Amino acid sequence: MRLALQLLGVVVAVLLTGAMLGGAGWTHPPVTSEQVGFRGTGMEQVYDPRALAARRAANVAPAPQDPAPADGEPATQTYQNVQVLTDLTTDQFNRLMVSMTEWVSPEQGCAYCHNVENMADDSVYAKTVSRSMLRMVRHLNGAWKNHVGETGVTCYTCHRGNPVPLNVWHNNPGPPHAMGFAARDGGQNHPSLQAGLTAMNYDPYRELLGDKDVDGNAVRVASRTALPTGPGKPLQTTEKTYALMIHMSEALGVNCTYCHNSRAFSAWDQSTPKRVTAWHGIRMVRDINGNFIEPLTPVLPEVRLGPEGDPPKANCTTCHQGLVKPLDGAAMLKDYPELAGGAAPKP
Repeated sequence: MRLALQLLGVVVAVLLTGAMLGGAGWTHPPVTSEQVGFRGTGMEQVYDPRALAARRAANVAPAPQDPAPADGEPATQTYQNVQVLTDLTTDQFNRLMVSMTEWVSPEQGCAYCHNVENMADDSVYAKTVSRSMLRMVRHLNGAWKNHVGETGVTCYTCHRGNPVPLNVWHNNPGPPHAMGFAARDGGQNHPSLQAGLTAMNYDPYRELLGDKDVDGNAVRVASRTALPTGPGKPLQTTEKTYALMIHMSEALGVNCTYCHNSRAFSAWDQSTPKRVTAWHGIRMVRDINGNFIEPLTPVLPEVRLGPEGDPPKANCTTCHQGLVKPLDGAAMLKDYPELAGGAAPKP
């Protein structure tokens, strides 16, 4: 009887496989590989050209507004309560406001941030948020050229026509589980989308807070010495790092060898130059979350906060959305010099 059931299982598996392969509409996905390093080291990028074409089509930058003259009456003389864009002319200011409406609130219009009865009024919380975001964008374009280069960022890089970017995250409290000793699972064995549906730590995004990871150590999984010289790194810390790497890989639409040499993952001298850019990117996102977004927590209404009362924060997908370069490398900053420079003066 057992043998008959085994044979029946084999026959069913063969029939199902044949139906899958021969059925209408089934096609093998095209795979393209590109060598990015020395032969024999596995330094190749593998991707589906159809999926890549679809992501590129969904990441097109909007046409810029007509340029505004750099001379004319200062915006601070035309409008009241201008606190961030104090160096712009009225024409430059107006152009940027029109663009921001298109980038962030095309359906809501100016009323999303302003009391339209009194544009100088600060009663709408989104106006306070937008000021902080303007300071942040100027700061990123000035202080983080090691990551954004001359391509730069604008509000559209993240928002894409949405008041709140679609790809943001809140602290993940994890699924319900037993209390007491059984609750000490180190964040493991709860597959999550954030960790690529693996059983690694279900909230790798917490690595994108502050200057270091949640354990107070730099993001690293390999010891630099043959024998222990101090407190060891627990398995949970290693898995947090790998979960973060999974997120970065999916966010950029690349595999590990885009940054690392597969024969020596930790060796900087055998890595690609992109690893340096990614290193700065991790720290830039921490700067965004720690210095510009988290301080807005008291300003945000409860509906904008997560289950642990934290604001919606940025990760790599927020900007990249499946491409190596956000908006497929569209250099929007050259069309919006109003957003260039260092940190804007704080009130």
